[in-house]
Amino acid sequence: MISLKKYLDMEIREKPAEAEPGDLLCASLESYRATLLAAGEAGARACPQVNYDLQQTLTSLAEGLEGDLTRAVLADTGTQASQELQAWRDRTVEYFNAKTAEVKELLLVLARTAASVGERDIQYAEHFNQFTSRLQAISNLEDLTQVRASVMQQAAELKTYVNHMKEESNKLVSNLQTEVTAYETKLKKVEELALRDPLTGLSNRRNVEESIEMRISRGRPFCVVMLDLNRLKLVNDKHGHLAGDNLLRQFAQELRSGLRSSDVVGRWGGDEFLLVLDGDETGARAQTGRLQKWVFGQYTIRPGKGSEEVKVNVDAAIGLAEWRTGEGLAALIERADAEMYKHKKQIRAGRS
Repeated sequence: MISLKKYLDMEIREKPAEAEPGDLLCASLESYRATLLAAGEAGARACPQVNYDLQQTLTSLAEGLEGDLTRAVLADTGTQASQELQAWRDRTVEYFNAKTAEVKELLLVLARTAASVGERDIQYAEHFNQFTSRLQAISNLEDLTQVRASVMQQAAELKTYVNHMKEESNKLVSNLQTEVTAYETKLKKVEELALRDPLTGLSNRRNVEESIEMRISRGRPFCVVMLDLNRLKLVNDKHGHLAGDNLLRQFAQELRSGLRSSDVVGRWGGDEFLLVLDGDETGARAQTGRLQKWVFGQYTIRPGKGSEEVKVNVDAAIGLAEWRTGEGLAALIERADAEMYKHKKQIRAGRS
């Protein structure tokens, strides 16, 4: 028999220890980070055409949930995540509505064409029925001269019907081609918008990735350059997100104007940009050197209507990687990203 004291001791030993508040907080933050990362990845997979920087923004927010946190930081993170998801939802709905409208329009074009063909056929069916009746009447004629004259008349009418049908068919086909061409043009515009970053007008992440895949398939030398704009968060915190957006747009325009027309310039997400430069590493480094002189420097931004202009100095951490034969997109981007973070650490060390 077990004594009461031993029984109580066993109960105390077997009772699971209660989690410390700090452990619960860490677990909650880790769960929060995992949720943000999963939401970004799910959004990118659900509709990559309008993903833009959803995944990058949520990843950035998840990475920000580290170190010493305050209630204000957590609240701001929740607000930004909610706004980003709502914006992504609106863009997705708009994209699919546009696609649906275009498909409906094409179906209406085909329906109208089919109706026109049907009406034409009914019209000429009546003519041919009358023609058949007249031929039957001719067969009852006994005067060969009358038969010959009637046949000649009916042959002329038949030729007229055929010519009319040919003209109407050509017109119908021409109209159909015009409408289909207009439809294709609209589709191309929709596709082009789906490949552009709405804020900067540069290629979006999907477009940049397709450009890289195309160059990999060709097997010709090219490089990718990752740029991470420095101090954008400080601009957003001090002057507001409108000022930050204004800075991103100006920087994007300068970046585009400083490169060749054959080069691809895209917004990778958030404050990151990706360049795809044809040629080897030597040429690419020369180009990035020129960019640092032309694009980096002082920018004038306007935080909002009625506010005074603000001057800010802009530079960026840069990571360059030349494509290696047999290398895939992910590995190439990873090397450029690693170089960029190495440069970022050097910049921070130089400021400290």
